[in-house]
Amino acid sequence: MIVLIIFLVACGEELETNMSKEVMDFEFTTQDKEALALEELKGEWWIADFIFTNCTTVCLPMTSNMSKIQDKMREENLGAQLISFSVDPKYDTPEVLKEYAESYQADLENWTFLTGYDFQTIKELSVKSFQSALEKPPEGSDQVMHGTRFYLVNPEGEVVKNYKGVESESIEQIINDLKVVLK
Repeated sequence: MIVLIIFLVACGEELETNMSKEVMDFEFTTQDKEALALEELKGEWWIADFIFTNCTTVCLPMTSNMSKIQDKMREENLGAQLISFSVDPKYDTPEVLKEYAESYQADLENWTFLTGYDFQTIKELSVKSFQSALEKPPEGSDQVMHGTRFYLVNPEGEVVKNYKGVESESIEQIINDLKVVLK
C-alpha cells in the first residue's frame, strides 16, 4: 500500500477528463493527398477540431487558436499531433486545405488537414466519436453548422476531453493538459 501511494504521488498531476468516447475507425486524405488512418495516430496524443476553409465565422478564431497551440507546443517541446477535419469535403480538396494551412503558417509535420469523404461520413464521425452536432448549410447558404470544440484524444484513440475552440483561454488549458500527459 505504501509503495502504491509513493508511486501515485511521484506521478504528479493527473488529467481531469470530461469525455470518454472511442474514435471510429477512419482513413481519410490529407492536404498532401496522402492517406491518414486512425491506426497511424494510435500511440500518440492528438488534438482534433472540425473546420471548413470558406467559413466566415467560428473557424477563423478556431484555426487561429490551433495555430497558437502549435506554436506553444513547439516552444514547450510537446510532441502531439493536430488534426483538422473538414466539414465541407466537397469544397475542401487537398489543394484548398494545403493553401488554407499555409495561410495560417501551419507546420504540416504535426498538423494535418483531412478531407476525402462525403458529408454523411464526417457527420457520423463528428456525432458518434466527438459528440458534436453537424448539419448541412441551410438553404441558400454555404455555411456548414458545426461544433466549435477542440478534442484531446489519447494514444488508444479515445476522446478524453473537450475544450472551447473559439476561446483563447483554452490554449493554456490544452498546453497544461499536454504537459501532464506527455511528461
